[in-house]
Amino acid sequence: MQFSGFFSAAMMMIVLSPSLQSFPPAEAIRSSHLDSYIRLPSFQVSTSPDSQDDRFSFRKAFEFRNANECGFADHETTGVCDPTLVHVAITLDVQYLRGSIAAVHSILQHSLCPENVFFHFLVSETDMETLVRSTFPQLKFKVYYFDPEIVRNLISSSVRQALEQPLNYARNYLADLLEPCVRRVIYLDSDLVFVDNISKLWSTNLRSRTIGAPEYCHANFTKYFTNSFWSDDRFSGTFRGRKPCYFNTGVMVIDLVRWRRAGFTRRIE
Repeated sequence: MQFSGFFSAAMMMIVLSPSLQSFPPAEAIRSSHLDSYIRLPSFQVSTSPDSQDDRFSFRKAFEFRNANECGFADHETTGVCDPTLVHVAITLDVQYLRGSIAAVHSILQHSLCPENVFFHFLVSETDMETLVRSTFPQLKFKVYYFDPEIVRNLISSSVRQALEQPLNYARNYLADLLEPCVRRVIYLDSDLVFVDNISKLWSTNLRSRTIGAPEYCHANFTKYFTNSFWSDDRFSGTFRGRKPCYFNTGVMVIDLVRWRRAGFTRRIE
């Protein structure tokens, strides 16, 4: 299943400031000490264990309520297994926290039924839940700890530095981390904001596929791998004569039932 380029562009846009457009998107949404000057303090978290000054905070969000046509569902009773919920997974880490918070806010703001959205936050640090709760008091969410050691020795030294962080690979373990009753999930990177109702993405017909994701055919793979990778013909030969297309794992609709049945996590490892 592939999303069209138009659909991808309409559903999300990279969070970029005009003054930061010379940097890669991930660089543009890095959290910094400047955040404390542009948000009202409601909660503060240190971005460095050795620094007391390197802090940032987020304004408490407004309450987002369902439209009348959403109907009523007692999520408090059924919890995460409620079949009417839209499940969204996203990573939370200090370095890209600003982008993650912006993504959550944009989803709630543009959703017709924001109270039906359940967030699954993947973390490698254990102090994030208080920050989320203080920023989005009404949010339905759960925090899942991902042990970096699971993948640390599996990450190739040939990839660019930005991809060396273990939490980048937590998406491959969603089928293990999330409750078995969660049958489908939308995974999002933290450099996106939504500009439309997320239920449109949620209702994507995957047919017989396990994953739906945007296809991108203009990649410059020389920037994805190190010089040592390209100098080794065993590796670089993989791309010889092939069109530079791939599916963007930063936006995925995943059928977890099929994923678990096929054992894709173990096969990826």
